[in-house]
Amino acid sequence: MTALLDRTGRPVAVCLAVAGIVASVLIGKDGLDTVVGCGAAADDRPSQTAKDWVTHADHVVVATPTAERDTNRRDFAEGPLRYATDRTVTFRTDGVLWSAQSPRRPLGEDFEMVAAGWRVHRESGVRTKATTAYAPRLETGHTYLLALRWADGRWTVLGEGAAVPFDDRTVARGEWCGRVLSEEDVALGEHFSRTDDTSLEKVLSGRDEQAVKRALESASGRPATPEP
Repeated sequence: MTALLDRTGRPVAVCLAVAGIVASVLIGKDGLDTVVGCGAAADDRPSQTAKDWVTHADHVVVATPTAERDTNRRDFAEGPLRYATDRTVTFRTDGVLWSAQSPRRPLGEDFEMVAAGWRVHRESGVRTKATTAYAPRLETGHTYLLALRWADGRWTVLGEGAAVPFDDRTVARGEWCGRVLSEEDVALGEHFSRTDDTSLEKVLSGRDEQAVKRALESASGRPATPEP
């Protein structure tokens, strides 16, 4: 299982679908896997709201991918794909916006996380991006807001709602589902969104890290980082 998980109902998903860039491929006999953002929800833990983040995360960070490598190759004996991989992405910790009072593990200057990788087609040999449904793919050249939890000996995000585009230190700006979006793209999607969507990404769209810190402090009832 990759570090990022799937969810349905995100407002930007409508925007992408309208743009005609949502696609999928059949992986051998195992069913439908995502190429550019379609799939079903399967979050490990609640991950949408600021309250979810401060309840379940060890750290909330601003982080930038600096390198990646292919891992966990799966070969297919039949079907349109020859093989698929995950990616292990190395992140630089640009800033810690919030930490649990007793985190399971301290966070260093760099850390790694598993993300969606690549699909290689059998006949053409073409290598295409795999993505996690309704979530960033986590690519170099972009910055993200991540709610991290140490689980099973590695860093993961709580679920797809805990990985938010954060280019230029702005919520909802940047890479999402393998595409680069602006706040205007998000706003267009929100026109079709659920009126009861209180996800941190939607509530703070277009805001900066100080707004994120205030939301986390309000949700946790204490300063963003615990006293030593």
